[in-house]
Amino acid sequence: MMADSSEVPNPQFLAWVEEWVNSAKERSAHSLTTYNRAYHSLKACPIRFEHPAELEQLKGFGPKLCARLTEKLQAHCKDNGTVMPEHPKAKKAAEKARQVQEQGDGEPVAKKPKKARAPKPYVPAYRSGAYALVLGLSTLDEDSLAGMTKAELIEVAEPHCDASFTAPSDPTKFYTAWNSMKTLIQKELVFERGRPLRRYALTDDGWEVARRTKKTKEFSKDNESLPQRARDESVMEPEPATAVQQAPSAPPDMFEPTEPSSSYQNIVAEGQVISSDNALPSFLPVRIPPGSFSVKLLLDIREVRAKTDRDYMQQELAKLGVPPIMRALELGDAQWIAKCHDPELLSRHGLQGDEIVLDWIVERKRLDDLLSSIKDGRFHEQKFRLNRSGVKKVIYIIEQIAMDLTEQQADSINTAIASTQVSNGYFVKRTEKMDDSIRYLAKMTSILKKIYEKKPINIIPTQIITARNYLPLLGYLRRKEPTLSYHVTYPAFASLASKSDMMTLKDIFLKMLMTTKGVTGERALAIQERWKTPHDFAKAFEACGTGAAGQKRKREFLHREMGDMVASKAVGKELSSKIAEVWSDM
Repeated sequence: MMADSSEVPNPQFLAWVEEWVNSAKERSAHSLTTYNRAYHSLKACPIRFEHPAELEQLKGFGPKLCARLTEKLQAHCKDNGTVMPEHPKAKKAAEKARQVQEQGDGEPVAKKPKKARAPKPYVPAYRSGAYALVLGLSTLDEDSLAGMTKAELIEVAEPHCDASFTAPSDPTKFYTAWNSMKTLIQKELVFERGRPLRRYALTDDGWEVARRTKKTKEFSKDNESLPQRARDESVMEPEPATAVQQAPSAPPDMFEPTEPSSSYQNIVAEGQVISSDNALPSFLPVRIPPGSFSVKLLLDIREVRAKTDRDYMQQELAKLGVPPIMRALELGDAQWIAKCHDPELLSRHGLQGDEIVLDWIVERKRLDDLLSSIKDGRFHEQKFRLNRSGVKKVIYIIEQIAMDLTEQQADSINTAIASTQVSNGYFVKRTEKMDDSIRYLAKMTSILKKIYEKKPINIIPTQIITARNYLPLLGYLRRKEPTLSYHVTYPAFASLASKSDMMTLKDIFLKMLMTTKGVTGERALAIQERWKTPHDFAKAFEACGTGAAGQKRKREFLHREMGDMVASKAVGKELSSKIAEVWSDM
């Protein structure tokens, strides 16, 4: 990594940053990402700088890093007997004073210089988005490198914030409390990693801010009132338990609290990879008779109109005769379950809980959220997880709020919706506003009650399910008995969803392919069918040869191989070239 001093205009600054990169690497510190970004940014910059403060204009250099470099330079100048370069602000002030003196008739009266004020250590504003995000990330272990996804972070941060992370307080605007994340990253208090599903964690400076925040009087006040606030907002802290405990049923006009997802994680084992249908387990389904259950709507606790009106969806659904069960869902924004009238019915058959997951799940998106999720990769990631859930009927509700779209944005949205319908086979329901979405959910609940409540439900015993055999088993059952439906209990489904990060090489390869814009799920599958592993794919490009002719063959390779396939799988020349840049040594 060592830079040649003859090739860069700022060799001394670069050498110091490189020291910190190596030190952070040895300690596996969170700051490694920050220092790496700064190193490459400075290395690529053709401008020579005299003072570290001038580096703030470069990507990756914030006030903290520049201050540390300034200290380094001061020590270096002292040790070598050289003059410390003048701070750019002091230089600018001196130049201004010189100009004033030259323009004036007489000698100007020198102003008494203001006493430099020490910068106040940063503490985010009480119950702001930044305040909540810092506190949410501080629930991780300080040595943990895993980080949190956006959804995980919002869940733990929301109780500390007065604004919503998912819905703007002003319905005409698109900014939510989540926008504070950009500020924290710019201040080098949080670092992000991973594509397309980003994970966030505090840097060393971020942990200092978290500790300062927890020492404030406001935090003490916030912490004391949190348990009551959490109860008011239908959020319940997980209780330590070795098995799933049966929650008492709530009156029909009340909203049930969230179930602690952590208590479900170990219900389903990981299991062995299934090589053929012969390796699938045989079983007798548990049959639940009609009349012993009711169809209920589950709604994610994060589905709110605004922080100040967070109960709107629940209340409006209840007015329509569909009081939802509120819960932090592992997947989607809403889904339907069959809830047993007898809480002990399933346990007598060796199953957990009193709920059975039906084959319907909803993902709801406002138009602005859809656009941002397409841009940052969440849209493809969510569809990937929905595909792996085994749920047969997926509904995308798109709320078409009024907003000015560029031609490119409109094309992105139309392409995403078309792909969702054609490639994924999901149903897309367009609504004008949240009230229309609420009425649609109520209508769907009524329809599903008529479909399911008059017939028995077949349940796959939880003990034969593993994370590895679940999807192959569902596929086999649907091929063998297409007229029958097989279901799992909610605890089993939640356990499977919590293991969504456990992926096969095929899953990883597909995700890698879909990070390139234009590679839809169907195109990625078509590529993976021909080249089974990332290694095979990279070798295919390598076989195109070297030199100018080889580079041309690499750019056109996928277009030659897949240009004549059906439109949804075909690879055009432009996309072929883009993929070649990622997967070859171009």
